[in-house]
Amino acid sequence: MGSGEHRPEDAVGWVLPETFATDDGVVRWARLGEGGHPVVLVHGTPYSSFLWRDIAPALARSRSVYVFDHLGYGRSDKHAGQDLTLAAQARRFARLLEHWGLDEPSVVANDIGGAIVLRAHLVESARYRDLTIFDAVSGGRWERGLFALVREHPEVFGALPGYAHEALVTAHLRHASHRGLRPDVLAAFLAPWRGAEGQAAYYRQYRQLSEADTRPYESSLAGITIPVRLLWGRHDRILPPEYGTWLHERIPHSELHWIDDAGHLLQEDAPAQLVAHLLDEPVSARTRAGVDA
Repeated sequence: MGSGEHRPEDAVGWVLPETFATDDGVVRWARLGEGGHPVVLVHGTPYSSFLWRDIAPALARSRSVYVFDHLGYGRSDKHAGQDLTLAAQARRFARLLEHWGLDEPSVVANDIGGAIVLRAHLVESARYRDLTIFDAVSGGRWERGLFALVREHPEVFGALPGYAHEALVTAHLRHASHRGLRPDVLAAFLAPWRGAEGQAAYYRQYRQLSEADTRPYESSLAGITIPVRLLWGRHDRILPPEYGTWLHERIPHSELHWIDDAGHLLQEDAPAQLVAHLLDEPVSARTRAGVDA
């Protein structure tokens, strides 16, 4: 489905009118709001910036908010031969910040978005004012479950009949939410992965995600000096709470908040709580501001 065709998210007016050209294709993005300190929202797999459809407008009342679809996802270009590794996505994210002219934005990320922004910061020297990560890949042993099976047997999954592929993706999407996804939301998340091209794109990006791209920065996590806030759904079945504890232990000054009755997608399961946290500066940021004053 091309970027000019109708998608389920069009019904709620979620559009990405701007483009950023890379060697592997075009990244689509949008900015909402003006003024205040800029914040960048980073999605994970197999989702798109549509995840932020309720969060971004709430934040845009007082800040400029940047959203985008990673290359290979959503409305950004998807085609064979793309480098969709975490390392490549981190390089693109650092370049995108430069393209936007953002020196030290606040950054919010979940799922593989966490690994992308951590690697961009620790390996690509991208600078942030503060960082909020929730229910995210960060390091350690995260190749597990269905994800590990896809990486081990990509040719089998790529050859699934279309109906079986759609059923698998649908089940995976539902598994990420503790409260359940509305039918229209589920349809929007599924849309980019339907059809022969979508199916190929789905397994293309999963095949390229690897712990090999998170290991290089793990030893540097303790050296992060910016304020870091971690949020985690207590009922996350994709990256259970111990992954949040793992990251919290490796970033000594980070603050960790548990979100009750929520799974992997806080945007869907606990949007009000997520917005409340994002509107409130991390404790370490307020402390630093007091010292600087």
